[in-house]
Amino acid sequence: MSDQQLEDLRRHGFAVAYRMLGTVADAEDVAQETMIRLARVEAPLVEPAAWVTTVATRLSIDFLRLARVRRETYVGPWLPEPLVEDAAPGPGTRAELADSLSQAFLVVLERLTPVERAAFLLREVFGYDYAEIARIVDRSEASSRQLVTRARKHLEASRPRFDADSAQRDALLERFLAAAEDGDLEALETMLADDAVLYSDGGGKAVAARRPVVGPARIARLLAATARKRRAQGEFELQLVTVNGQPGRILRAPDGQIWDVLSVDVVDGRVQAVRVTRNPDKLGHL
Repeated sequence: MSDQQLEDLRRHGFAVAYRMLGTVADAEDVAQETMIRLARVEAPLVEPAAWVTTVATRLSIDFLRLARVRRETYVGPWLPEPLVEDAAPGPGTRAELADSLSQAFLVVLERLTPVERAAFLLREVFGYDYAEIARIVDRSEASSRQLVTRARKHLEASRPRFDADSAQRDALLERFLAAAEDGDLEALETMLADDAVLYSDGGGKAVAARRPVVGPARIARLLAATARKRRAQGEFELQLVTVNGQPGRILRAPDGQIWDVLSVDVVDGRVQAVRVTRNPDKLGHL
């Protein structure tokens, strides 16, 4: 295989693993281990991508079982590590990200067991039939159908939806960030949904809210106060980006270090959720 074909397979392995794990470093490890195993295969593979999917999924199931133990003792809300793209990727890229890589979607997937998560993603995201899923997760075909059905029921009421117009979502974020910097509480509250929630992931290693902040008034006060305190530390650099398919921004401190990554979920023209990643362990890959 050519270098480009191998890189495409590595990226596919990462895509599978990241959706399973929600962590960049572990997904990179899974992708790398998958490629090492691929290099050891002597017989020609009829469908290399299917082989990579199988190995990456099985490795991810093992990783996820270990990760569950760590996440039970995690300090504060847990958010997936942000995947950051240029603020204006191609429409195909934006659609793919928004569909199955949003942080909201990955958080919802945390409700599933590792095998349920694997079966659901293989069916709903990667389009595998039940016979193929059964082979990958080492279950019967009937059991695989039950896994997917059970996963759908778990996620039915909570699966996120977003406004389709990316330009309007991006424009709303810019107004939202400007209002936070200006301390305009009234404008912030107007842009927030009535049941809006802010999640701040510091992991016990950076200052962050230990519990979700609920309601427009509380979120507006927190954002305005945070902006005010930050300005006292010097000039920060703001870069608009796409975070897991949703509008977002990276904020860099005066010394050039990434301070946090923020993204918003926009539903019916208002900000439904604000997600702020501050844990330095989750920002190193950026």
